[in-house]
Amino acid sequence: MTHPLKIAIVGAATLRGKELSEALDESSFASAEFLLMDEDESLGQIEAIGDEVTIIQRIEPDAFKHVDYVFFASDQQATRKHWQAAVNSHASLIDMSGALENESGVLVLSPWVRDAIDNPTTPLPDLHTPALVPAHIASTVVALIVARLQDLGAVRSVWATALEPSSEHGRAAVDELHQQTVTLLNFQNMPKEVYDMQVAFNLTPVAGEQAKVDLIAVEASLRRHYDLLSGGRLPQASFQLLLAPAFHGYGVSLGVELERGVSLEHCEAALGGEHIDVILGDNDPPSNLSAAGQEDILLRVRPADPSEATSTRFWIWAAFDNLKLASMSAIACAQELGKLRPQGIVQ
Repeated sequence: MTHPLKIAIVGAATLRGKELSEALDESSFASAEFLLMDEDESLGQIEAIGDEVTIIQRIEPDAFKHVDYVFFASDQQATRKHWQAAVNSHASLIDMSGALENESGVLVLSPWVRDAIDNPTTPLPDLHTPALVPAHIASTVVALIVARLQDLGAVRSVWATALEPSSEHGRAAVDELHQQTVTLLNFQNMPKEVYDMQVAFNLTPVAGEQAKVDLIAVEASLRRHYDLLSGGRLPQASFQLLLAPAFHGYGVSLGVELERGVSLEHCEAALGGEHIDVILGDNDPPSNLSAAGQEDILLRVRPADPSEATSTRFWIWAAFDNLKLASMSAIACAQELGKLRPQGIVQ
């Protein structure tokens, strides 16, 4: 006899938590029983997962009893506060906050990238793995693109500029960008509690000294996660992170150099497939707006010199729904952990 899966979402009221709830309802976990949990300010709030209406609960000491999976969609502080209780309950942990990355035994993983690499060397979780951290979605996208390009031969160099939207940093960051936009248009003083600087109508690689967002640390995580996903099988990549004055939707501008020349058509064919939708030149180019709500990464490819029939250098523009893809990646990590879990209970 089997029991229905029980899944807890910590941080259910966050932007990440809401998107995760929707993605789970459309996944292989849709039939599970869901427990929505958050900190005090969201207690009692009513949320819907599919046709089920659920109330956000307080995170009690025994909240994870008999729970099979715990997704931490919360901020890092809440994850650090409650993760040991989840471990003690023998639940499978997926940490979307990144707080547990340096804890012993925790793995940074992207099943999508691992499946795309020939003879991958990155470790897989086992029964002693306390938690999985889904790799930063921008690192995942770049690694997946580069892995596909290797079907054309060796990739010599990779340069990526990531344009990060405010939704990556939560509801308070989105609200501040909105308030800054409104107050600037009305010639009023603008709020700076999250970013400690003007981000509306601006592009910047760093936030203010008192900012609650550390863009330098995020950029470092992009490089680190790419290297972890590579496992030595992908060429090194250089990353630059810019905070974009966009509410939602990620963009990555990628420059690549191949060892041998290929046609644009061959490059596009190599990149297309699961998780990637290549937009051909006669269609509207991808954007953070057109990517909203899409489950695929939208790509546009062009040679560095359009006059050449074949080229070794290409520009790739990728746009994707950062919250949706991060949720889908987290679910893929949970499915990896599911392979380790018993499939039923003997009565």
